[in-house]
Amino acid sequence: MPELPEVETVKRTLERLVIGKTITDLEIFWPKMIKKPDDAEHFKALIQNQTIREMGRRGKFLKFILDDYVLVSHLRMEGRYGMYQADEEVNKHVHVIFYFSDGTQLRYQDVRKFGTMHLFVKGEEERSLPLMDLGLEPFAEEFTIEHLKEGLAKTNRKVKTALLDQKIVVGLGNIYVDEALFHAGILPERLAKEVREEELPLLHEKIIETLGKAIEQGGSSIKSYVNGQGEMGMFQQFLFVYGRKGEPCRTCGTLIEKTVVGGRGTHFCPNCQK
Repeated sequence: MPELPEVETVKRTLERLVIGKTITDLEIFWPKMIKKPDDAEHFKALIQNQTIREMGRRGKFLKFILDDYVLVSHLRMEGRYGMYQADEEVNKHVHVIFYFSDGTQLRYQDVRKFGTMHLFVKGEEERSLPLMDLGLEPFAEEFTIEHLKEGLAKTNRKVKTALLDQKIVVGLGNIYVDEALFHAGILPERLAKEVREEELPLLHEKIIETLGKAIEQGGSSIKSYVNGQGEMGMFQQFLFVYGRKGEPCRTCGTLIEKTVVGGRGTHFCPNCQK
């Protein structure tokens, strides 16, 4: 599933491709993808003749900021956006096509059909689900060591599960939780509330640093992720533990191990993480 660095990269790519374009028509081939309004034809009617003014991101959600509405899109497992010319063939995995006044098309394709789209009147998107319950952005000033401490202290879950929750801080998925915990020297199976106070500054730093470095590399292309121009991310070349089971730790040489935490495959170094 695309995590914050991948969604941020898609957002930045789309900023170069769709800002200022006016939507003249829309085709929806998989209406179940449209969650608000729950009628696909109503969704289509509202979005026609709207111009894309800005692109935004909240956690792992993309935001298309239009004249009067905000389209909130979640890519889920395999969703991707791409710009096309009108004469280019439409493959079977394209489920929504945005037609622009200049003849170009933005196509949303999703092999698994798990992606979602919500349309809100401007200003309502942050007061409604799915954005309403999200935690702080990792790069926000409000995401402090104290905030992290309070979030971890009030849960009985394991630290990895707590960081995946999106209630303390948004955008962390399986890849980047494993990486941040490795760099902070914390085992993913430790209880969140048992992370010691002296460990918190490094964990806070590594959450921000790991996500920032991943954005610089355009995200991680582990399976099928590409940005809006079809380009792969490169951060997978810099991963220390994720996906490296049985390989030597880049720091100490101990073989990387894999376990399951909260139902998620979890990679760690048994020597570097205590």
